[in-house]
Amino acid sequence: MNDSILIIEDERGLIKMLKRLLDKEGFREIYQAETGSEALKRLNEHRIDLILLDVMLPDTDGFNLCQEIREISDVPIIFLTARTTDIDKLTGFSMGGDDYITKPFNPLEVAARIKAILHRQRRTMPERSKVFQTDNFVLYYDQAKLMVDGKEIKCPAKEFQLLKFLCQHPNQVFSVDQLYENVWGDYSMVGKENTVMVHIRRLRQKIEKDPKHPQYLKNVRGLGYMLENQRGSQ
Repeated sequence: MNDSILIIEDERGLIKMLKRLLDKEGFREIYQAETGSEALKRLNEHRIDLILLDVMLPDTDGFNLCQEIREISDVPIIFLTARTTDIDKLTGFSMGGDDYITKPFNPLEVAARIKAILHRQRRTMPERSKVFQTDNFVLYYDQAKLMVDGKEIKCPAKEFQLLKFLCQHPNQVFSVDQLYENVWGDYSMVGKENTVMVHIRRLRQKIEKDPKHPQYLKNVRGLGYMLENQRGSQ
């Protein structure tokens, strides 16, 4: 399976058991984090398709961590916890959890619930295309929101529209005329080359780790600009 799982749990014996279970079920990309801060780092480093989250972590409460994750991602989250009260379960769901499994649990049940959620995610993939995600930034089309390294970055309307257009057509080169026509609605405008260049430069300052050596917004000499993304959208 190509789906990637992040296990957020500080009990190493349980991590080992879950990894063995997931590997047996065919999952090959399995990541782990023993603290909340480590978990957020993993989310920025890798594409994650589902999270298994313990409530009791050394540096934070799993409910609060779930809420933090929801600010930057809609990745499915399954709570795995020894906290069994109805209040705990309701809290987990209200914070953005998708499922709640109490310890001790049947490993086969965990595997079945993971597969069920991922199956539903694949069926609703067209709706998820409203989000474009790379290793460094996430663009939420409907919310007009840009998140870079987990932080929301203010993005003026035209910059957002330009970035959105390029994200919707990754790895495709567009001339200045094409960009101006699709974003500004006019390809005959005087000064469009400078306008596009300025907006590209401002976007690079926002989304690139090194704007002078851009990883995403590339200038293809003599042809135009493109958004290069090997990872693809989510």
